[in-house]
Amino acid sequence: MTEIRTFDQYIDGAFSPAAQAFDSIDPSTEEVWARMPQASADDVDRAVRAAHRAMYEGPWSRMTATERGRLLYRLGDLVTAHAAEIAELETRDTGKIIRETRAQIGYVGSYYRYFGGLADKLQGAVLPIDKPDLDVTLRHEPIGVVAAIVPWNSQLFLSAVKLGPALAAGCAVVLKASEEGPAPLLAFARLVEEAGFPPGVVNVITGFGEECGRTLTTHPLVSRIAFTGGPHTARHIVRNSAENLAFTTLELGGKSPVVVFADADLDSAANAVVAGIFAASGQSCTAGSRLLVERSVAERFLGILSEKAKGIRIGDPQAMETEMGPVATARQVAHIAATIRASREAGAELVTGGGRPEGLAHGFYVEPTILLSQSADLPCFREEFFGPVLSATTFDTEDEAVAKANDTAFGLASGVFTRSLSRGHRMVARIHAGIVWVNTYRAVSPMAPFGGYGLSGLGREAGADSIRDYTRTKSVWINTSDAPIPDPFIMR
Repeated sequence: MTEIRTFDQYIDGAFSPAAQAFDSIDPSTEEVWARMPQASADDVDRAVRAAHRAMYEGPWSRMTATERGRLLYRLGDLVTAHAAEIAELETRDTGKIIRETRAQIGYVGSYYRYFGGLADKLQGAVLPIDKPDLDVTLRHEPIGVVAAIVPWNSQLFLSAVKLGPALAAGCAVVLKASEEGPAPLLAFARLVEEAGFPPGVVNVITGFGEECGRTLTTHPLVSRIAFTGGPHTARHIVRNSAENLAFTTLELGGKSPVVVFADADLDSAANAVVAGIFAASGQSCTAGSRLLVERSVAERFLGILSEKAKGIRIGDPQAMETEMGPVATARQVAHIAATIRASREAGAELVTGGGRPEGLAHGFYVEPTILLSQSADLPCFREEFFGPVLSATTFDTEDEAVAKANDTAFGLASGVFTRSLSRGHRMVARIHAGIVWVNTYRAVSPMAPFGGYGLSGLGREAGADSIRDYTRTKSVWINTSDAPIPDPFIMR
């Protein structure tokens, strides 16, 4: 009998159970492995009020930017030191393979150190105002309480690009972990406590829709919402933000194109395509889920991809030799299967995969799948699978490649593979996406802004400018003249 672990929420510097709890399922076994705290509306209100007190009454409000930076740097070191144990929890709760969770969480520490270094680099300005005897300066002050909402995939990374700049700017945060796999972030809260952040500065909760999510995003003391997820939920959040007029940024995933020209290094491009769609079982907002390959090399390239896809080692996500694990939920399996079926009925050709891997009777597993079609109007080209499914088509000219790459409502990421430097630069300028990778894919850095166009969302995360999104600008006018202000009712 597997021991059921219990996790608590973290509010106002203390761990406590919620009034209710819910089961968390191990995607590789389909068995309950943990009980998670289900935040009520009262829990959410308590967390927001704790954050508000921390911002305006507690020691956080009196800390210098340099002191905040030191705490962030300490947090980054702790994340790096505890990466292995947090990775084990993420793998257990979401099915993401252990070799990827360890590497990704190990790198997340650099984000907190980066923003820790930025904390005391945020400078104001002196304005050359057009009026005599007035000194006018600008101050950047923390925007207020931040509601940070993240999905279950890559959650330590997606939290860091919100928490890092928010804490560096002096804000306090209520972090809502996804109910689909909250264990890593509930464990992360212990590192926040160990780093020495005052009570209420970071609160970590999880829960469902109306009671948790809506209460958080409509709360009158929330000034900023940073959300990563899907467009459907984002629309609810935008409507909710009308209640408190909170500044809102949205990172909403995509249907990212990878364009492979005939002159590309095809073996290198194939490795990148495989990494872009089959790593993390395709459950990445930047997954390269649409392949556009020049017709003259399409058959050869699809053959290379098909062999690589068939050779992927699928199995226990906790085993270091596993290269692809399950998807996170049974609901995803059903959605992926239905979209593959609808696409094939509409004319898509199944190149490889399409079903359940052999020898895996339990778990939410999907074979690495490649579909081929000349029509971009099929569901596989329009809908985000959020699974290990690549939709391929061909093109003959650069203009056709651009048109097909941009034929989507999304615009988060894209990839271009070519040996032509001039073509690479042209494609960078013409593709409508927030990220363009040329002869590489899935590279990230705390220094590089992350975000998209269209239905891929609003705003950017990471990079030096992101700290400003967690501040308000205050104009300060100082009269430097000793002369009295003239009587306003005497006209001269």
